[in-house]
Amino acid sequence: MGRLIHIGFGNVVNTGKIIAIVSPDSAPVKRLVQKAKENGMAIDATQGRKTKAVLIMENSQIVLSALLPETISGRAQAEDAVQAEDGN
Repeated sequence: MGRLIHIGFGNVVNTGKIIAIVSPDSAPVKRLVQKAKENGMAIDATQGRKTKAVLIMENSQIVLSALLPETISGRAQAEDAVQAEDGN
């Protein structure tokens, strides 16, 4: 299992399963989120707040987060740096 990163409000995801972290503002991403919700493939981790990032996972699931994509990617990169240090 990969490292877990915090995506807000006590929720964590496996960094090894993330394909992309995108902003929810564009029309294609909005359609992707809507289809995922209709198919039961969306996980809402926003705790009722505005969605600021959409995580696209390996298994075609979509995770919605109230943190900015830059914040989540920064945490993922920090975890990668820690993992690289542990490997040396």
